[in-house]
Amino acid sequence: MSKKIGLFFGTFNPIHVGHLIIANHMAEFSELDEVWLVVTPHNPHKKKNALLEDTHRLAMVRIATEAYPKLKASTIEFDLPQPNYTVNTLAVLEEKYPDKEFCLIMGEDNLKSLHKWKNYEVILERYPIFIYPRISENLERDANLILEKKASVTLINAPIVELSSTFIRKNIALNKNIKPMLSKNVWHYIDEMNFYKKSNN
Repeated sequence: MSKKIGLFFGTFNPIHVGHLIIANHMAEFSELDEVWLVVTPHNPHKKKNALLEDTHRLAMVRIATEAYPKLKASTIEFDLPQPNYTVNTLAVLEEKYPDKEFCLIMGEDNLKSLHKWKNYEVILERYPIFIYPRISENLERDANLILEKKASVTLINAPIVELSSTFIRKNIALNKNIKPMLSKNVWHYIDEMNFYKKSNN
């Protein structure tokens, strides 16, 4: 029986405890066997110059997930054309790992904007989607609209975590103590490398 892999895409700039809570909840309390955190070099909806180097963001994801056997860092998008589009990444993963079944993990805010994604109809038709809650209205209505398109959408009752990498970066630059928002080893990495200290990061 093929393993069911949940793909949690992100720039992880940096990875924080919110990411870990969601990823671990999906791995432990859904039908997924593993969750791969796909480090995106260039999200088409984000400015490239605001990102740390790919290798540093990957290093932090690996550090953050080393104590979680069901969570793995993925570099699949590092060698693909940029910006990265999810539909292209899924096709490459299917070819590279024919013995695995791939699913998408996304917040309900992404569900609302899915129609803006490249070839979103293909994604809806071919890949199961696992949704975790955000503070938002009309989640069930939005999910039902997607279901009408014959997509496989599963709503997971995961903890609601309203924490953003943007908030963390801004407050490191302001010299605020944000240690509880990061795993201990990720905080040490950021501190030792002197990342995000300047306001333009």
